[in-house]
Amino acid sequence: MALSTRLVSSLRPTLAALRCAVPGQCRGLSTPQGPETSLDLRGIFPPLATPFSPTQEVDYAQLERNLSRYANIPFRGLVVLGSNGEYPYLAPHERLEVVSCVRRALPRDRLLLAGSGCESTQATIKLTVSMAEAGADVALVVTPCYYRGAMTNAALVHHYTEVSDASPIPVVLYSVPANTGLDLPMEAVVTLAQHSNIIGIKDSGGDITRMGLMVHKTRQDDFQVLAGSAGFLLASYAVGASGGVCALANVLGAPLCQLDHLCREGQWQEARDLQHRLIEPNTAVTRRFGIPGLKKAMEWFGYYGGPCRAPLAPLSPAQVEELRSTFSTNGWL
Repeated sequence: MALSTRLVSSLRPTLAALRCAVPGQCRGLSTPQGPETSLDLRGIFPPLATPFSPTQEVDYAQLERNLSRYANIPFRGLVVLGSNGEYPYLAPHERLEVVSCVRRALPRDRLLLAGSGCESTQATIKLTVSMAEAGADVALVVTPCYYRGAMTNAALVHHYTEVSDASPIPVVLYSVPANTGLDLPMEAVVTLAQHSNIIGIKDSGGDITRMGLMVHKTRQDDFQVLAGSAGFLLASYAVGASGGVCALANVLGAPLCQLDHLCREGQWQEARDLQHRLIEPNTAVTRRFGIPGLKKAMEWFGYYGGPCRAPLAPLSPAQVEELRSTFSTNGWL
C-alpha cells in the first residue's frame, strides 16, 4: 500500500490538473464529435473487478473499500459488470446489488456504466431497465454471441435498436471479440451511431485501423469511441478515441489518468514513454493471466483482489512470480 500511496503522491499535480480540467479545452486531442455531445465520455473508466469472499460470495464491504480508494483518482467514472467483473458468474440479484452499492458510493459527477447485455433482446431490455432503476447512468451492452452464426448485421442492428428504444438511459455498444468471437460489424456500428440513445462503443478488439475508421465514419453523429484496453490507449487517442475502459486501471489508475492527461495536452513524447511501460503489465492482467492475474496485482497496490468465482482458477506460484516480474521490470513494483 505504501508504494501505491507514493505513486499517487508523485502524480498529484497531474491529478489535480485533471480534476480541474474543463471538457473541450484540451490542446492535444481533437476528437471528432457531433455538434453537441449529450454525455461526455472523455477520460478513464476502470471496469471494476467484483470482490468475492473466500466462500465466493460477493464481498460488498471490500467493494466499498476499493471504491473509497478509487475516489482519490480522477476517473471519469466506473464500469461495473463488464468482463472483468465476472458478469456471467453473477446471479441477477447480485448484479443489481453491485450497481446499487457502487452508485451509493460514487459521487454524482462521476458516471456509472453497467453491463446489461444478455443473449436475448427481451432479457437485455429487462435488465437494462433494472440497471437504470438501480442507479446506472449508462448501459454497456455486449454483443449477443451464443448463436454467433446468426448474428448478421441486420440481426445486431435490430437487437441494439430495440434495446436502445426501450432503455431509459443512454447505451454504449460493447464489442469484445476475445470473449464473444464476434466483432460488431463496422456497418452496424455506423448505422447504430445514428440512434439518438446510442452514444458510443467500447471496442476491445485492438484494431487501431478499425477504431480510426469508426471515428471517421461517425464524425457527424453524437457518438464516442472508447478504447477497451490500456495496451493501445495512446494509439486509440491518436486516431480520435474519446476515452478508455481499461482493466489495468483497477491496478494503475493514476498512471492511466496521467497518460490520458498527457495525450490531451499534446505531450506525446512523455505519453509514449508512459504507454511503453504499461503495455506488458496490461497484457499480463488481460490476455496472459486474465482476471486471476488482475486480482492478484490489485493486492500488491493496496486494493482487495481476492478469489475469482469457479471455474476461474487462481494463479500457480510460478505464474504469480512471472506476473510480479512483469510489473517490476517496468518500474511499477
